[in-house]
Parts: sequence; C-alpha cells; structure tokens
Amino acid sequence: MKMLDPGVARVLKRLHNPLEVMLTCVRRYVAYPLSLRHLEEMMAERGIAVDHSTVHRWAIKLLPVLEKAFRRCKRAVGKSWRMDETYVKVRGEWRYLYRAVDKEGNTVDFLLRARRNKAAAQRYFEKSIRQNGVPETVTIDKSGANLAALHAVNAERDTPIKIRQVKYLNYVVEQDHRAIKRITRPMLGFKDFRCARIILSGIEVMHMIRKGQMKTENGTHPSAAEQFYSMVM
Repeated sequence: MKMLDPGVARVLKRLHNPLEVMLTCVRRYVAYPLSLRHLEEMMAERGIAVDHSTVHRWAIKLLPVLEKAFRRCKRAVGKSWRMDETYVKVRGEWRYLYRAVDKEGNTVDFLLRARRNKAAAQRYFEKSIRQNGVPETVTIDKSGANLAALHAVNAERDTPIKIRQVKYLNYVVEQDHRAIKRITRPMLGFKDFRCARIILSGIEVMHMIRKGQMKTENGTHPSAAEQFYSMVM
C-alpha cells in the first residue's frame, strides 16, 4: 500500500474529512472555472454536504504541500524563456503575476507580487533560476523594469543571459496567461494576498500537469486528474 506524503499526512491531522472528498473539491477548484459555491452545489448533488468556506480552507491547507510535491517531479524546461506579467485582482486592487514559459510553451515558473517594478521582476528571475537553472536567453516586452531586473541578474554572472525585447516572440506567454485567467475569472477576485498566492500556485500546477510537465512512469499515460491525486502518495 502506498504511503501518504509526509506533508499531506501532517495537514490531514488537522482536517477531519475524507481525503477523496477534499482532493476532488480542491482539484476541481483549480482545474476548472468554478466558484466555491458551484463546488458546494456539485457536492450536494452527490449527497455530500460541504460548505463553500470549508472547500476554501481545504485548498489553503493542501495546495502548498501539493505544489512542493509537484516541484519534485517537474520536468526540466528549455533554455529559452519568454517572460511577462499579467494582472490579478486582490482585495479590489490589481496585483501582478509574473510568469514565463519556454519556447515550447512549458511553464518555467510564476510569482505573485504586489508591485510591478525592478525589484519584483528581479525577485521573479532569481526564483525561476533557483528552481529551473539558468536560461541562455530571456525574451521580454518593452518593460524597462524587467530589463533593469535582468541587467541586475547579469551583473552577478560571469556568463550573461542574452536579453531580447521582441514583442511578437512573447505571444506564446501572453496566450498562456489566458488559461490562468479563465480559471480565476469566476472567483471574482481574491480576499487577501496570501490566499491569492496559494490558490494561484494550485492553478499553475494543474495547468502544468495538463501540459505534460509532470514526470510519470515509463509506459504509463495517467490522466491529469490521476497525476494530481498521485502527488498525495
């Protein structure tokens, strides 16, 4: 019998609900454009009484553990990155989700920041390099802040990262933003920054799983849902 991931096991000690129900609700929340009340109604149709606020609590508790599990089995990305930021509303104000994909469209990494400036962009690049290795090329738009951040990163390197500011080459990441925004739209904004960061990480993980970015056993072809659930074990 497979053992529970230690991180999941610790979380479950504080959540006294069936694991299958919790994972089903959390996966659907980050995989489809559904509100918490939609999920409450869907579970009621199955004879399971779950309050929408409870689903939110499950997501906040479980998603950080699942993101860590995913990163342990994430496939390597390419060395040519396309980086851009998109907007997410938190407590009625726009915040900035920094994202990048490689030239094949695979997600490199993501980071939610309160401001759109050099410091935020540099923090994003440093995190992405730490998690994914150093790229050979980074393509950005005409943002002066992103350019300054890359110059700051290069100042610490013997071999600089090649920087390209070519808008049409960033079309692939701009299109990829749409998959994230499609899921967040029914949520009608986030109530606080911490919750936004956690929920967005779950959406990003599910999006990467769909794109085939999770390592699986040779000869197997598990569905996206099966891959999501496998992170618990």
